[in-house]
Amino acid sequence: MKKLSLTVIGLYALFLNAFSQYGAQDTVIYKTKPLALEEVNLVSSYYSQNGNHSAITGGIGNEHVVDFANGLDLKFVGWDQSHNKHSITAGLGFDHHTSASSAYVSSTGASKTGGTRVYPSLDWTVETDKGNSFGFGAYYSTEYNYQSMGVDFHFTKKFNSNSEFSAKFSGYLDKVKMIYPSELIPKSPIVTTTPTYYTTASGRRYLSGGGNYGGDDISIPSSPRNTFTASLSYAQVINTSLQASLMLDLVSQSGYLGLPFHRVYFNDGTAHVENLPSSRFKIPVGFRLNAFVSDQVVIRSYFRYYQDDWGISSETADIEIPIKLSQFFSVSPFYRYYTQTASKYFGTYMTHTAADTYYSSNYSLAELSSHFIGLGMHTAPPKGVLNNQHFSSLDIRYGHYTQSTDLNSNIITFDFTFK
Repeated sequence: MKKLSLTVIGLYALFLNAFSQYGAQDTVIYKTKPLALEEVNLVSSYYSQNGNHSAITGGIGNEHVVDFANGLDLKFVGWDQSHNKHSITAGLGFDHHTSASSAYVSSTGASKTGGTRVYPSLDWTVETDKGNSFGFGAYYSTEYNYQSMGVDFHFTKKFNSNSEFSAKFSGYLDKVKMIYPSELIPKSPIVTTTPTYYTTASGRRYLSGGGNYGGDDISIPSSPRNTFTASLSYAQVINTSLQASLMLDLVSQSGYLGLPFHRVYFNDGTAHVENLPSSRFKIPVGFRLNAFVSDQVVIRSYFRYYQDDWGISSETADIEIPIKLSQFFSVSPFYRYYTQTASKYFGTYMTHTAADTYYSSNYSLAELSSHFIGLGMHTAPPKGVLNNQHFSSLDIRYGHYTQSTDLNSNIITFDFTFK
């Protein structure tokens, strides 16, 4: 948190100085406003999951997970001499989860049963007085088996008061730590696209270059995973009651796309490490329609079709109905249905054979359907929540999720906004 705060203060001072110089040197129509803290958002959630198809144990293990997530966003806003609005949003997220199945990464049951993820972010967006905007974002995420760095460029073009086009281009350069199940550690050097190891008689692992791969102070090698995405959308106001938007994503992935601690059991009883292709291309297409039934009721609907070159196709249908019960309080029941076909590389426990080039027992690649139902509540009193004028709004959202693979989960989220 200290690092984030210092970064925000530094950016604030930098832009304050730039804006002050700009205003002093030029005579302009508009008054410049230096960057100032406009809004603070704090989001906290609790997630609990149960199931019996863990990929770590070959599709047959305990999937119990508990996750606590917290995110803090600080939004700074200022205006330059041309009356362009500058927004800088600095965020910091922190998740901690416990997982029953992660204890079985090692066959001795001595592995970690949980993990922590930290993910700071920074976004700068400029909006003109005509409603057009552009900006850049930077992201970082780290946990015990994964590191990710990302950047994006985004812009919005308004054609008139009723239509606009938006685009976002992003790239993520990730590293997957090569943590193998202890009984599947290679016993001799092998030539693959992943790192090469030696194992001594005592069971300690070494990289061919001498790196240690045993004990608590290990230096675990990693393999790259790159993701590049182009997200395009077009929004149109049809009339005073209807708004629609069309969305298209093009996603290309390359590198190590599986996880080395996911086991796969063949039909002869032997255990193997999940093996998936080193590339994947995804195309989701979505359509959103919002209908304003009255001043008190809005219907928000969404449909998405997805297809990739691993053989998965899916459909998502979502509906949410915000209902204003008073001027300052509303509720939003919601429901989402999802269905997908199985990947051509998926097989259940002990169904893969030695003839298969690629194989996985990860049930996220299986044929399945799911239901997600819940309720959201929003309040924004004129005097602030709990009569605190700086505590401007509170959102609470609860959802229950069930999946045809016997997976079920519950999530509750609290969103606090301070101004």
